[in-house]
Amino acid sequence: MSTNRKYELVYIVSPESTDAHVAELHTQVEGIVGRLGGTIEKNEPWGRRKLAYEIGKAKEGIYVLTVIRGGGDVMKEIDRRFKVTDTIIRHLIVRVDEDESVIERVRTKRTEESRRRRIARGLPPDRQPGEGQQPDRDDDDRDDRFEGVEV
Repeated sequence: MSTNRKYELVYIVSPESTDAHVAELHTQVEGIVGRLGGTIEKNEPWGRRKLAYEIGKAKEGIYVLTVIRGGGDVMKEIDRRFKVTDTIIRHLIVRVDEDESVIERVRTKRTEESRRRRIARGLPPDRQPGEGQQPDRDDDDRDDRFEGVEV
């Protein structure tokens, strides 16, 4: 199993929970990730927010985003633990490295295609400094798309 995968974990904690309880949950996540060989890249508490719809009797919750790099076994264990924790209203785990690899493949394909076309036209494969359209420096701060339009 690959341990290079990147996941985003978002969980919503019950509004009755204290900041100390949220910190304790984060410590539990850190412990699981560390024990199973993963790393936490970012932990971002978003704070108390209103829910889009009522879940149980809760109308708001404390949101936390955690970015984790590790294997699927790490996420399975976190998912299992969060399912049985009463103070966690909802949680969502999303694998984000797949999207990053797709973006990189598209970027590489586009670059290779551009190089192939440039060589076919007798140009060097990579753009040279000063080649292509140059932005007009005087008009950068003006947005004239709506010039003359009255509201």
